[in-house]
Amino acid sequence: MKHSWQFICPNNPLFVQVSYFTAISFAGYAALKVLKPQEKPHALKDLDLLFTSVSASTVSSMGTIEIEDFSSTQLWVLTILMLIGSEVFTSMLGFHFIKARFGAKGSVNKMGHSFIVDVESINSENPGSNGNQGTNVVSLEDKDHVEYKTIKTLGYALMTYFLVANLGSSLAIYIYLRLVPDTQEVLKRKGIGYVIFSAFTAISSVGNCGFTPVNENMVIFQKNTILLLLIIPQILSGNTLFAPCLRFMMWSLKKITGKEEYHFILQHPKAFGYKHLMNSKECAYLMATVISFIIIQTILFCTLEWNSEALQEMNSYQKIVGALFQSVNARHAGESIVDLSSLSSSILVLYTIMMYLPGYTSFLPKDNEQHSNVGMKDKKRSVCENWVLSQLSYLAIILVLICITEREAMSRDPLNFNVFSITFEVISAYGNVGFSLGYSCQRLLNHNTDCKDASYGFVGRWSDKGKVILIIVMVFGRLKTLNMKGGSAWKLR
Repeated sequence: MKHSWQFICPNNPLFVQVSYFTAISFAGYAALKVLKPQEKPHALKDLDLLFTSVSASTVSSMGTIEIEDFSSTQLWVLTILMLIGSEVFTSMLGFHFIKARFGAKGSVNKMGHSFIVDVESINSENPGSNGNQGTNVVSLEDKDHVEYKTIKTLGYALMTYFLVANLGSSLAIYIYLRLVPDTQEVLKRKGIGYVIFSAFTAISSVGNCGFTPVNENMVIFQKNTILLLLIIPQILSGNTLFAPCLRFMMWSLKKITGKEEYHFILQHPKAFGYKHLMNSKECAYLMATVISFIIIQTILFCTLEWNSEALQEMNSYQKIVGALFQSVNARHAGESIVDLSSLSSSILVLYTIMMYLPGYTSFLPKDNEQHSNVGMKDKKRSVCENWVLSQLSYLAIILVLICITEREAMSRDPLNFNVFSITFEVISAYGNVGFSLGYSCQRLLNHNTDCKDASYGFVGRWSDKGKVILIIVMVFGRLKTLNMKGGSAWKLR
């Protein structure tokens, strides 16, 4: 029994991560359930509370409840969930498990002339490794050992990055609110404090969640260009440009302190099994790809939406900043300055593609340092692993299931419940983005006086079965890096 548990837990990152997100999601649900909002005419449904908790912990920002229905205390619960569910925190937590393991062993095993580091990463596989393997093996040639104090130094650096990113972002937004009367009036009208708005928005942005404590998301602040420009680097530093920012911080600390540990980290980023540590070439390729995607999206958005109804009240400068903000959020934050349903179909298709791509997508060539290990790992692949499907295959199955659960609504209300809207919602949940086309009573074929528009996402109008399926999609999307090579045994001829 003891050996079975050791096999399941340390060597199975999927088990560890599913357990982690399940635990914090149900803990968040319990907290939201106990801390009932005051002065609300109706009680929030249990499934909607669980959905919101999972959405926050997986940093998906898919909504079935208007965010202003929550009390300030409940907003703090969601803030904590977004904080501990963010990529920076979970990867840092995984690295501290690695550090604790090395500390317990006291040294690294020596094999021949190379020192081998067995790394248990609860977050994802290293580049070039088999995505279905729970243990990554990294060989350091020409190095005597990886000192434990170097691992500790990296751990402290990660903690510093985490604290500076979240606290610094919160402080920047708070100072902005104090200096700009327009935003103060909005928050006073809604009864939202400066501190909770600053912390909630900053942590959501750094974590790439996409929630904001106001129903309108960032639409209500679409003319506050300075606020949007403050949030953009927060979003990038917490996800798509996390690795380059982390390397830049390591380089800065090396220059400031002159410590050899930082030099070693920069020279041997793969030695620690931490996927967010990349060499300079990989960081350059990644930055080029991210910036290219942002530029392409911004140009297309400005070209197609410049005179649209969604941007008609904005001047030229505000439109450019808004387009940039919208483009950055498509990967993968999910905050929005416009009603997405009012955008052109071509932009929505572009956003669907952007939401599907993982954060570290790079179309530029990079060195694969572990080609020699691939053949050996392929031989060890079990029969069960050959039956693992690709990401697109799972999404196709999920779309079929949701079309089945929502078939009555699709027949009764085809303009709202169309296949593209459902696909957009599923891809958004899978990418942990949070974009949604919403639901409009004006699109009903048969006018219903009881229908009331709401600011939550399209999924809020789905059946309970559909919501449960999307909960699974959000968790699956949060763990997608563990199955990036799924379906490799399936060949299309």
